[in-house]
Amino acid sequence: MHRPFAAAILIAIAAFSALARANAAPLPEKPEIATEAPTYRSYNKEIECLTAAIYFEARGEPVRGQNMVAQVVLNRVASSFYPDTVCDVVYQNAHRKNACQFSFACDDLADEFNERAAHRMAQKIAVFAFNCDDACKASRGDIAQSTHYHADYVAPFWSKKLQKTGKVGSHIFYYTASM
Repeated sequence: MHRPFAAAILIAIAAFSALARANAAPLPEKPEIATEAPTYRSYNKEIECLTAAIYFEARGEPVRGQNMVAQVVLNRVASSFYPDTVCDVVYQNAHRKNACQFSFACDDLADEFNERAAHRMAQKIAVFAFNCDDACKASRGDIAQSTHYHADYVAPFWSKKLQKTGKVGSHIFYYTASM
């Protein structure tokens, strides 16, 4: 096993264990830290939106795949080509039926968290991904720079214009340097 990947797994296990001990306690407010990172509206709201994206886009995927879906959302927030908050990225163009950034946001289906365990896992992954620093991201390799993904059973027109960064589970991830 690669050392950086093993370190990332240990970090994830520690984070998930700490969250399990919190046992459904309300999420803490994110402390104010002066960095060049994007400014978020509300930590709890951002986690809620990121949790929804993970749950509805990737709940059947391996944990690493769910983490990468979260990373795509966060990479878009950090990009000047997308909105500045997690919620705005996740629900970008949600008013356009079947033409939004993340299909669950505009498919006209009720967005209900029917699978309790999958919802809890998505929330844990959202918290972990949201708080992942540069060293944590570096442990994921090139795939950590991804800004796009799709399921392996579709071939969207835009995928030919992007650089493939990898595949996890049934999702293929991409990055674009030309945007």
